[in-house]
Amino acid sequence: MSGKSITMQQVRLYMSSRKQGQTQEQASAKAGVSERSARRIEGGQISVLEKKERHWRTRKDAFAQVWDSEVVPLLEKQPGLDATTLFEDLQDRHQGKFGNGKKRTFQRRVKAWKALHGPDKEVVFRQVQEPGRQGLSDFTELKGVTVTIAGEALEHRLYHFRLAYSGWSHVTVVLGGESFSALAEGLQEALWRLGGAPLEHRTDSLSAAFKNLSVEAQEDLTERYEALCAHYGMAATRNNRGVSHENGAVESPHGHIKRRIAQALLLRGSADFASIADYRQWLNALVGRFNRRCREALAIEREKLQALPVRRTTDYSEQVVPVTTSSTIEVKRVLYSVPARLIGERLRLHIFDDRIEAFVGATRAITLPRVYAVNHDRARCIDYRHLIGVLARKPQAFRYSQLRDDLLPNATYRAIWRHLDSRLEARAACKRIVGILALAARAECEQALGAYLSARIAAGDIPSLHALEQRFEPGRNVGARPDLGALHGTQHPLSLYDSLLPSHSQSMELH
Repeated sequence: MSGKSITMQQVRLYMSSRKQGQTQEQASAKAGVSERSARRIEGGQISVLEKKERHWRTRKDAFAQVWDSEVVPLLEKQPGLDATTLFEDLQDRHQGKFGNGKKRTFQRRVKAWKALHGPDKEVVFRQVQEPGRQGLSDFTELKGVTVTIAGEALEHRLYHFRLAYSGWSHVTVVLGGESFSALAEGLQEALWRLGGAPLEHRTDSLSAAFKNLSVEAQEDLTERYEALCAHYGMAATRNNRGVSHENGAVESPHGHIKRRIAQALLLRGSADFASIADYRQWLNALVGRFNRRCREALAIEREKLQALPVRRTTDYSEQVVPVTTSSTIEVKRVLYSVPARLIGERLRLHIFDDRIEAFVGATRAITLPRVYAVNHDRARCIDYRHLIGVLARKPQAFRYSQLRDDLLPNATYRAIWRHLDSRLEARAACKRIVGILALAARAECEQALGAYLSARIAAGDIPSLHALEQRFEPGRNVGARPDLGALHGTQHPLSLYDSLLPSHSQSMELH
């Protein structure tokens, strides 16, 4: 094509067509060049004009007056300033001069300046993972997924242990925060399930566990953590505060395992479980399926793990508390009820993440579910079964008891109490609700009894305690005094009783 330079694209297209087996005529027609030019291309005689690099601006620099005098000094003083902040500052100081259409140009220019003159960025040094060397622990939350237990949302997080080399994982449900008890219990469960311990155990800074603690408490927690690792022969290490990639071998898999959990719940069709035990069992089975993919690497790593000690070590915190005359104890701003027989005792508590075990001497007296106070408020965990035996002897104490609402086990029983209190005389209402609670405790029929009473109340009836006992505890009255109204006898004439009178007996003697 006379008068036009042959471009690099035309040359490439021509040569590509020739390599594909096309004739010189076909290839030149496809590339848009003459056959004569095609022969010159193949002979190396064509001089292809490369695109020249441009060294001039095509439009006026909108930031020429402010870049060196205002923007660069700020960037040199505070390299952490981002382009948006700087641009909005320019707009405030130069009203009407820099429209929003110039924002993207300014952002590219700031980015280029930081690349050429800014400080060094954080470098991630990828590590060589050796079998048996490192295990990592961290806590995470299931965001965007709500797990429910019997219809009620479960506030919880997950403890995640992972071997860096093989990727073997263990996940447990944590009901409280990132506490030492949760870490110790989850870690030991993982190690004993694994059958060995790595040389090093790494965590993040456990900021939630250390937050708001005194210096002495922080030192105590550090000593307990180091003692836990020493029991298993592991070196205890922590990554620097706020540097999550130092714990990357477990931080990154968090996202994968949480995505798998969310997908498994979708496949299951429901995130509701009958109990926490069912949820934990389902989660263990799910993680077990994940672990099958690293079976070969785990077999290599297990050969390098240290042998476990003879027994586990402490995975709980301890506290000694007195039982008050109200048959309660207080643990970490939570008031718990205990059986009334323990009043006056001093209980030694083993405080786990999900339970509290109370001991009298060396004997475990009771196990309580662990409850957590929210936002530093106080909370209560009152079980009516602990107090109902005493309350049944003085039912009128129920009405103004500080624990009245807590003694009612759920919303169903609170509705029953409101109905009884509005329909019956005050003393009768207290006696009836206390009797109902005592029946629920004796016959272990709390749910069934509550449902039956709700149905009867909805039908306009308030069953008597006797009727309820006959329905839910029919064997309780065996051997009791028979109903006198059911006896039958012959009524004697009343005149016969006159003979028993003294005056009548004297007159009989005179005759």
